Amino acid sequence: MLIQVRKKSDIRGSEITPKHAYLSRRNFVEKSGLIAGSLAMGSGLGIGPGEAKLVDGPGVNEAFSNILEGYSKLGEDDQVTPYDAITSYNNFYEFGTGKGDPVDHAGDFKPRPWKITVDGKCANPGTMDLDDFLKPYQPEERIYRLRCVEAWSMVVPWIGFPLGDLVKRFEPLGDARYIRFETIVRPEEMRGQRSRRILPWPYVEGLRLDEANNDLAILAIGLYGEVLPNQNGAPLRLVVPWKYGFKSIKSIVRITFTKRMPKNTWNAVAPNEYGFYANVNPRVDHPRWSQARERRIGDFLRRETLMLNGYAEEVGNLYAGMDLARKF
Repeated sequence: MLIQVRKKSDIRGSEITPKHAYLSRRNFVEKSGLIAGSLAMGSGLGIGPGEAKLVDGPGVNEAFSNILEGYSKLGEDDQVTPYDAITSYNNFYEFGTGKGDPVDHAGDFKPRPWKITVDGKCANPGTMDLDDFLKPYQPEERIYRLRCVEAWSMVVPWIGFPLGDLVKRFEPLGDARYIRFETIVRPEEMRGQRSRRILPWPYVEGLRLDEANNDLAILAIGLYGEVLPNQNGAPLRLVVPWKYGFKSIKSIVRITFTKRMPKNTWNAVAPNEYGFYANVNPRVDHPRWSQARERRIGDFLRRETLMLNGYAEEVGNLYAGMDLARKF
């Protein structure tokens, strides 16, 4: 699938991702049981490209037999962030509040067995194993900028499928306006969840349905051609590249179609700082810091933040008539 018509400023995945990762990616495609096997083992911590072991897993193999290589709109100064940085510098408060806590403490997390519940205002609700949930979808590579509300950023080569495909599959009813996502609660494996002083659990996020149907929104199941590591949200996470990173909820177990706007976690915790939309906007500062510039992980100098993280052409129409100077 092409996200858009390629322009001179657009970079093809094979031109921007390190060669060793693409060789690993081709191996990943050829050995189609990789995702299923790694998930079945509950691995993902500290696994580099090409290092995951293969274990047969039912259901998922066919879905992962042919990963499409999509285009991503990146500038000439955008380079994919190294795998080690992507997998060791994370916000995932379920494992702790430090950037290194997820990689240090996610080793005991088990992304298998895993069930997904889809419910609410839709024609086809149900609870299913991850294999059955993923089986209809064609995975593809999407290389996106990731902009954190804390003013740092990365460029991540995700593997996933369009969220809009899920919306079509479960057929939201006529009065459904939003889609709500919920993270798993396992305090025995996720040490951050043992204290409600960090955040109220479960972590909750949401989108308007028209945002969910935009082609840029995906559900990710891997990165760098490998199974999604535990610390990055295994086995399933949302990726919405024009919004701040906290919208991209991790380790999803419930997806609900609803008439009412969901109360997302950070808005519930700090309503004076975080709203529902969380669109990247360099003109609107966080109450405690500027959003005009960002620190790309691995770079020494800061760079200017792009409106809607550089995806205004693709998603700007979603907010026609809205005041982009509003609080997040």
